[in-house]
Amino acid sequence: MRQPIHVLGFAGSLRRGSYNRALLQAADALLPDGMTLETFDLSPIPLYNDDVRASGFPTAVQEFRERIKAADALLIATPEYNYSVSGVLKNALDWASRPDANKHVPLKNKPTAIMGASSGMFGTVRAQMHLRQIFVYTDTPLVSQPQVLLANAKDKFDANLHLIDEDSRGFLRGLLERLAALVTAQQAETASAAR
Repeated sequence: MRQPIHVLGFAGSLRRGSYNRALLQAADALLPDGMTLETFDLSPIPLYNDDVRASGFPTAVQEFRERIKAADALLIATPEYNYSVSGVLKNALDWASRPDANKHVPLKNKPTAIMGASSGMFGTVRAQMHLRQIFVYTDTPLVSQPQVLLANAKDKFDANLHLIDEDSRGFLRGLLERLAALVTAQQAETASAAR
């Protein structure tokens, strides 16, 4: 029997009507058995300043880092701004990529899945490519397939921001299943190494 998997999800958009926040809500309804999803709001996280970090992580940053550490996996919904990730998301990841006093980096070895929705025709493909580059640096294992790249998002969600496109729901379900498999494989490897 598979161990319960707790996922922390966050979106790189602060807009109330964000398709990416709606994508996280859709994921919550499509979770595999034994998986739970908690979402985190990035809006309280201040702009990264290494002088501030040197004197101690701000409260919102510390909470974010602790929630990442406590989670078995991450689920990130990214918009695409100017062919890249949003400043909000990049800022949060910068805070989470720094070691604490014990040299612990929350993003290191944390199984992660990324997805994105856009009103444009490319569905956040360039933003996701940049995220993948960032996660090479942080040594964060990623689900490689399926890619969830929702283009023309206004046609995929209804007026209440419910994901109604069945193909998109299928891709999202597949992404979550692959994330569960990545976590399970990592847990098995850890248990084997401990024997």
